Amino acid sequence: MENKTDNSHMGHILPFRVYFSVLLALLALTIITVAVSRVDLGTWNIVVALLIASAKALLVALFFMHLKYEDKLTWFYAFIPVFLLILLISGVFIDNPFRG
Repeated sequence: MENKTDNSHMGHILPFRVYFSVLLALLALTIITVAVSRVDLGTWNIVVALLIASAKALLVALFFMHLKYEDKLTWFYAFIPVFLLILLISGVFIDNPFRG
């Protein structure tokens, strides 16, 4: 008969306080996003908004998608779309000042 208490198939289990800390960080970053959106930073509004959104996406990927505990190959596959996004956004920022 199979052992019902074997949790090896579940991988790692994080304590509740880790998820609660990530929740608080995400809420704080959301409040910061709203606060920064009300301040006129000129052309830096988009940059600041993207940096805050990137920090929130990183928290979600690391803890809720458990990327923090994956091997290097999975990290490589997760980095490819991030690299392509950075390439695309940098192309927009390079091209934008030359628009009429």
